[in-house]
Amino acid sequence: MPLLPGDDPHAIDVAARLLAAGELVAFPTETVYGLGARADDDAAVARIFAAKGRPSDHPLIVHIADAAAARAFAADLNPAAQRLMAAFWPGPLTLVVHRRPGVAAAAAGGQSSIGLRLPAHPVAQALLRAAAALGVPGVAAPSANRHGRVSPTTAMHVQQEFGAGLAVLDGGACDVGIESAIVDCTSERPALLRPGQLGRGPLEAVLGAALAAPDAASPRAPGTLASHYAPAAPVHLFDAATLRDRLRARQERAGHGDRVVGVYSRFVPEAAAGWFHRVMPSDAAAVAHELFAVLREFDAAGVSAIWVERPPPDPEWDGVRDRLSRAAAT
Repeated sequence: MPLLPGDDPHAIDVAARLLAAGELVAFPTETVYGLGARADDDAAVARIFAAKGRPSDHPLIVHIADAAAARAFAADLNPAAQRLMAAFWPGPLTLVVHRRPGVAAAAAGGQSSIGLRLPAHPVAQALLRAAAALGVPGVAAPSANRHGRVSPTTAMHVQQEFGAGLAVLDGGACDVGIESAIVDCTSERPALLRPGQLGRGPLEAVLGAALAAPDAASPRAPGTLASHYAPAAPVHLFDAATLRDRLRARQERAGHGDRVVGVYSRFVPEAAAGWFHRVMPSDAAAVAHELFAVLREFDAAGVSAIWVERPPPDPEWDGVRDRLSRAAAT
């Protein structure tokens, strides 16, 4: 199937009707592209797990057309959840709340909680509204890639993962580029389960209190496995000095048959045949926007390994650091 243009109302209608019929549709959000199925149909949701090769107990995020639609899935929305919804929806924030019994058990990975998000991308919003008009209360959608691999930020990335048989709404490159922040609102004190572009500071300012850290009692959340977001080539993180030393040593043994490595760093190394370099922006949001695309570019170039300059420790880099540390885990 050719890519469906996201700015075409007919394409939106086609995609919404596929979802209503229990089929899979990939669509853009401001974070990454999602692989969607109607969340109230456990058989449709099972197709997501099968397509991705994802364990069925690893929960999905349900995307909804408006804040009122949260009531279809949430058993309750406590004051903390309501404050965060009012402040950050639509946007790159997922809230984990108590799940309404008997609803979306497959999307929840069997848990008594459910993750809900109201995306800001206009194509996602148009699709969710059109699907809601056909009786679809929400769309469960993890990132549209094979389980554990690099998330897609363009429609072409999705086709590279799943081929031309999958319906894909093309909404251009995703603005944010990394997945949403996830806040658990099932306990008295909300906890940050996964960082995103939306940082701890703004979240805590709205809540008027510090976010807790996840613990053994926290719900399972998407994208929190130790190893995740991984390209085919192994990823290694180095501080700038160590990375310079390794590049220098590699240059000294140039011509000894070593395969090219991909280098993603804020400093620009001297030109050499031993590596393929991409400059890491100095702004965390700019890095988040391009990170997954850069990792995919390195894989497409056939590099033997990916060497990345470790991001700064500042809070605005938390989401990027999280994705890189999981990509580098073995």
